[in-house]
Amino acid sequence: MDEAQKTLLIKRYASRRLYNTETSDYVTLDDIASFIREGREVQIVDLKSGDDLTRQYLLQIIADHESRGENMLPVSVLNDIVRSYTNQATQMMPEFLQASFDMLREGQEKMMKNMGTISPMPQMPGFEALQAQQEAFLKAMTGGFGAAGSSAAKPAAAAAAKDDSADDLDDIKAELAALQAKLSKMGK
Repeated sequence: MDEAQKTLLIKRYASRRLYNTETSDYVTLDDIASFIREGREVQIVDLKSGDDLTRQYLLQIIADHESRGENMLPVSVLNDIVRSYTNQATQMMPEFLQASFDMLREGQEKMMKNMGTISPMPQMPGFEALQAQQEAFLKAMTGGFGAAGSSAAKPAAAAAAKDDSADDLDDIKAELAALQAKLSKMGK
């Protein structure tokens, strides 16, 4: 397996120091963020218990960036994520987020390929429309699961909401594909 493809194992010692098992040295959260930006998969485990701590450290990296003013997550999205922990969206949110990031990554790759150069996304024509579409997509996926929705909802109502969400999702996917096509044409 290619070294860049192999998961990098980081061990956390009782002193809370993080140890890179490949290079046999201590690393910081910034180092771990750099590994990830370079395309490495990282797993962080507690040396004593063997518990996987990757999720909590990745969240800490995100929180550190956000607190330094490197705001990537709009407050409305953060609110929607918090809401999703308290209702039916909890089950579908991970799949939704993964699909959204996969679509975003594929769209970025296609745009960069079509343009032939790499440039910051916010400067691209139509970026605001794409961003608004992504936000509408998120609202459509979480909007039906607000404070009024409860986990004790009737199965028939849940099934109807799921069908409506599926229809909304298909509509949003079609609109996103159309926007991506327009952006591709602009890049030519």
